[in-house]
Amino acid sequence: MRLTLIDREQNSISKRADLLSDHRAQPIFCVLISAFSLLLGCGAPGEPAERKSPIPVAIADLAASQQGDDVVLTFTLPKESIEHKPLKQLPAIEIYRSFETILVSANRATPRVASPDSALLVTIPPEMVTHFANRDQFRYVDTLTAENFSQNPGKDAVYFVRTRTSPKKVSASSNSVSLPIHPAPDPISDLKLEITRGAIILTWTPPQKTLVGGAPPIAAYGVYRAESDITAAVAADGIEHKLALAHIGDVPGPPFRDLQIQFGKKYTYSVRSVVQYNNTHVESEDSNFAAVDRLDVFPPSAPDGLVAALVPAQDQSPAYFDLSWFISPDNDIAGYNIYRSEGAVTARNKLNQTLLLTPAFRDMNVLPGHRYIYTATSVNRAGNESPKSAPTSGDVPETGRPAAKQPPQ
Repeated sequence: MRLTLIDREQNSISKRADLLSDHRAQPIFCVLISAFSLLLGCGAPGEPAERKSPIPVAIADLAASQQGDDVVLTFTLPKESIEHKPLKQLPAIEIYRSFETILVSANRATPRVASPDSALLVTIPPEMVTHFANRDQFRYVDTLTAENFSQNPGKDAVYFVRTRTSPKKVSASSNSVSLPIHPAPDPISDLKLEITRGAIILTWTPPQKTLVGGAPPIAAYGVYRAESDITAAVAADGIEHKLALAHIGDVPGPPFRDLQIQFGKKYTYSVRSVVQYNNTHVESEDSNFAAVDRLDVFPPSAPDGLVAALVPAQDQSPAYFDLSWFISPDNDIAGYNIYRSEGAVTARNKLNQTLLLTPAFRDMNVLPGHRYIYTATSVNRAGNESPKSAPTSGDVPETGRPAAKQPPQ
């Protein structure tokens, strides 16, 4: 009995030692298992850690201008985060707008705190941003409605922009811009062109109304021109090609005469009405685009001052006529032609094979005892030939006889 108790006690001590040994070995075993799991690329169970989305820097160059009944917003897209790291993708764009009364003495160019009354106007997702951007310049058009004008008389439209790379990571507000808004005259719809020898003449009917009623008095009309036919291109992607129009003048009313034209060029024209509200000028949208191929269908003026000087025969050299005339006053002359006949009232036969680059010609094919009548013409770069000049004539005397002077015929 005594031996049995001792044996039980020893067995209990042995089991405790085994348990203690197993307990001490467990942390080492766990470390080995964890290291092995990492080597195999398997982490601990659970959700992966969320990637930190960058916060774009705030836009600082937001600008706004009214064009017709549109407000055009422009700014530079952000390229880096607030941590000065490059953005790997385009952010979403959020544009906010409010209508507020701005004191006349306030400086609209001064940065302002975003108004709490501003409402989210539009959100442009990242995949659509490139449709509004040219390189790094973003352009968005906010088309105002009749309600915007009628419900906010005397107020400014105020805008600011934010960008974000995730629903929880939004940039600070951009600079805030404001501008007074007024309804623009309806666009001119009947612009017409007339081509004359020295100008292209534009005519149109003045507009009579705006979105909210009658049009105020027109202060001026701005005339714009592109040196190409952009009518089809404007229909396809109007923004880019409208920018090709250059302002070439202002008139108080129709017509407008464009004198700065060149033959052979294509031109597209647009006219915009300008009205004045207090100290603000508002320009309408473009009129219909009127295009013309400036084909030169007008002949130049006839040469003047044609004379035929006979150079008598000397020794073995036969007689000939030296012909000359005044340089054409037209600025697109390519050359001249000279015509001759014998005894007829009108000179019919062209003597030169190619255009004469100077107003002179030497007729070496004359015969003694013959009378010749000459005329000259001018030819412009489009190939149009002028009427014939006033004729001049000359006689070649028979051998041994002096030449008789003949008046022009």
